[in-house]
Amino acid sequence: MGHRDVGILHPGAMGASVAAQAVIGGAGVRWLPDGRSTATRQRAAGLGLRSAASLRELAETCEIVLSVCPPAVALDVAEQVAATGFRGLYVDANAISPDRMAAVTRLFEGSGATVVDGGITGPPPREAGTTRLYLSGDPTAVARVATLFEGTALAPVALEGPIGRASALKLAFAAYNKISYALAAQARALADGHGVLDDLLDLAAHSLPDTPLARTEQLVGAGPRAWRWEPEMREIAHAWREAGLPTAFAEAAAETFARWEAHKDNWTVTGARLIADLRQADGNPAP
Repeated sequence: MGHRDVGILHPGAMGASVAAQAVIGGAGVRWLPDGRSTATRQRAAGLGLRSAASLRELAETCEIVLSVCPPAVALDVAEQVAATGFRGLYVDANAISPDRMAAVTRLFEGSGATVVDGGITGPPPREAGTTRLYLSGDPTAVARVATLFEGTALAPVALEGPIGRASALKLAFAAYNKISYALAAQARALADGHGVLDDLLDLAAHSLPDTPLARTEQLVGAGPRAWRWEPEMREIAHAWREAGLPTAFAEAAAETFARWEAHKDNWTVTGARLIADLRQADGNPAP
């Protein structure tokens, strides 16, 4: 098969940065502008992405399709790609459970397509040493995906073993990392309700200086991302349930992040507002 383009579905903040690294790595990248905002279109144009008129056109012209989307729609996106008759290499790089990843793989059985399991850790890749793309599945297919990002800010890491391992690693890391933000927010809300928030922050700065409990700027960063983190917590709960583990931690974190969903992509939200939202008895954001 001759060289063809790489497709990206759908270039939000993370997806756009991943696509940009593929362009840096020498790939031509296509995306679907239909229904996307002006800001998204401008961002894609600035990154050098080329538009496709339809999903079928993207599937027919791209050798590899990367899915980087909110976990709640990952299976729907895979279904849509499978329905086109895509026969290339499909990379699901979303924060979904190993069980959900298996369901994605089943969609392409008998189609001639190959599926690779991916898990991204770290922020949108812009500089080396911050972000990794873990990959598992067929070794030859994994190597092809890794080649896309060699020498870029997105470091590919091949895991030995079958599909499901990259997803499991991603969710295991996210469970510890992101639930810590929910726990820090709950602790702050409790202290705030009893008038000892400043004392808690002083104690945290002394005992836990590099954590979201002590660093307000870290905690505030969770607010604009909560709309994505809430479904990710549901996926973690699903993965824990499948593994026979208690799910309460992830479910509580999902409930916490759900109270911040009104702050989607609002980078001006304050720590005080996030704490006030948690303390609303009905779960609605503070006015």
